[in-house]
Amino acid sequence: MPTSYDENVFVNCPFDEDYRAMMEAIVFAVHDCGFVARSSLELDDSSQVRIEKIFDLMLVSRFGIHDISRTELDPESSLPRFNMPLELGIFLGIKRAGSEKQKRKSCLILDSRRYRYQQFCSDISGQDVRAHDNDPETAIGEVRNWLRNQIRDLGTMIPGAATMQARHGQFMEVLPEMCDQLRLDRNALIFNDYTTLAAQWLKENE
Repeated sequence: MPTSYDENVFVNCPFDEDYRAMMEAIVFAVHDCGFVARSSLELDDSSQVRIEKIFDLMLVSRFGIHDISRTELDPESSLPRFNMPLELGIFLGIKRAGSEKQKRKSCLILDSRRYRYQQFCSDISGQDVRAHDNDPETAIGEVRNWLRNQIRDLGTMIPGAATMQARHGQFMEVLPEMCDQLRLDRNALIFNDYTTLAAQWLKENE
């Protein structure tokens, strides 16, 4: 379904298996708040350079969630991965130098501990970096509270953090059965499969 600039939330986070539970929780929270999670994982076009996909998604997304917690050294290269800080920088650059529409951008920066980023990315000192403590349920609360503050219509209400965390738990319980019914592998869901299932469950359990 087509989505609007004001609905789109670009999710910038690790894609590895160790982060799967966290990413799924963040994406669920985005949709439960009434927004739409966007990710480079939703696009599969070998003719397009990956960074161009990221640019395109950021340009159509007013909001961004950037998790910069993954700074461990890669066991093979002994080097850290800087994709997430790089994409955060691009997002902030578009907001700073873009059109009036792009200047309306807003983002949530997540880390495992609130002030840890000062040791490896001190240029964002002054930003309100939030901590998820490597806990998906905590991340849901942070995402929920941030997105609630982006909704200008004060008459619009969304579930509280505790309710949203409970709903996420319920969805996780029924997700394997949903996958079985659709002949999907729960442990190999691609981004578009997961977002479709989450949106479907949320619509049926409003």
